[in-house]
Parts: sequence; structure tokens; C-alpha cells
Amino acid sequence: MEEITAATWTDFMLLSAELDGWAFRGQQDARWPLLTSLSRYLNAYVPDGTSWRMREERAIRIFRRKAHNYLDNPAVLDNALRCLALMQHHGAPTRLLDFTKSPFVAMFFALERATRDAAIYALNTPRLWSAAPRGQPGMDRNAIDPRLSGNFARLFLPNTNAIIWTGEPTEMDRRLVAQSGTLVVPGMLDKPLDEILRHYADSATLLKKIVLPIGIREEAMKALYRMNITNATLFPDLDGLARSIGMELEMEWPGVAGSPVHGDL
Repeated sequence: MEEITAATWTDFMLLSAELDGWAFRGQQDARWPLLTSLSRYLNAYVPDGTSWRMREERAIRIFRRKAHNYLDNPAVLDNALRCLALMQHHGAPTRLLDFTKSPFVAMFFALERATRDAAIYALNTPRLWSAAPRGQPGMDRNAIDPRLSGNFARLFLPNTNAIIWTGEPTEMDRRLVAQSGTLVVPGMLDKPLDEILRHYADSATLLKKIVLPIGIREEAMKALYRMNITNATLFPDLDGLARSIGMELEMEWPGVAGSPVHGDL
């Protein structure tokens, strides 16, 4: 994994232009490994990995048995990836990692609540489209697609295959659309993404870590605000609007009747 520092907004703009077509994930602490919420939860509370498969299967089964009570279209639960995306959307720990096709959306998520150096992970999805683990050329993206019947249970649940799949559910919810979202599905829960990618037979750099020093935050958040990248636009519901008010507290518009804040901009 290649590590780069973007010390200014201009640095980041130039760097993002070089990574056209990649996928990005912002994390508010540069020290955090690239692990799924399910990996973090199980590592913290169920350190014995021998039961992880059983526990994940049970969690999905319970969600499927009960979630239909709250859904207009319970058929979304039938497909493994759509079911996991729905679980993730509503706060359940899953093996999905949320990425975005927009480096600026990733920067927002990295910096919004950051109090120290943050990071954006950039994944070389154009190369991963046809890449496969070393010695397993038949395990490319199309072959391991978790949207295909049986693939999730056969290839991902065992937690033994050093594979990752990137893409979207066949039907995307409003948040995924608003965030230009894409999903990464790892085949192993006990390893961060960079370790899994070491098993891939590709000469190109597949993952880059862009460190964002905390000093860039003010300049970057103001630029993102001008681009209309806020919680209100990324989460198109009342929760998103409420979350966006925090950023409104930071915005300053000098030169207006002696006040640093201007009306309802």
C-alpha cells in the first residue's frame, strides 16, 4: 500500500485527478486499519474466530426473519448483497465496507468529525475489475460476484478466501445514490483490506492511503460546503438535515453588517 500526504486542498485536487475511476473511503483517524464494522465488532467482543461464520449467518438470518415487518418490499431480503446493504444502512455490523466514487465525498467523511490526522483510502477498482488472487485466475470479479445465487455463502461466509469484490446492489437506495456509493466485500474478516490485496497478482498499486493532516480541515470543509457536499445532501432525509447543522455552526461569512455569520446561506 502506497502512502501519500495531501497537506493542502490544492494538493488533494491534483492527487484526485490522478485517481480518476478509483473508489475512495474516508476515515477520521489515519491510524485506523481498513476493517469492516463486523470485523471490528467481532474482534472486540468475540475474539475466538472459529465461531465467526456461525455468528454472521445467524445475524443475517435474524434480520431476514424480522425486517419484513418494516419493509414495503420484503423481496430485497432475498439477495445477499441487497440484504447486507440494508443492514449496513440501518446500523448493523456487516462485512461491507462503504466506499464512494467521489474523492470529495470521501474527504467529507474523513474530515467532518476529525480531531487529528485523517485518511482517505483509494482503491484501484479499474484494475480490480479483472484482477484475481495469485494462482487463482478463475476467481476474478465476475466469478465471485456476491449478487449471484449461492456465491456469498460459498465464497465469503467461510472467511478463508483472500478475495474482495467491488460493486453495487442491483437496486441502490437513496443514500447510496446520493453518496456516489459503491461497496467492497472482503472474503476474510480477520484481515484488513490491504493484507487481503497482497494476495492479488497485479503489478499495479491497488491501494493508496492519502493522509490528511488536521491542519487541512478548515480549508477543505469550506470548499466542500461550497460544493454542496454536506450531511443534508449525502443523507437525503431528516436525520441528514439535522446532522448538517453542525457544519452550519462553523461557517463564517465576513463583511456582513459587522457579523461573522450571514443569514440563511
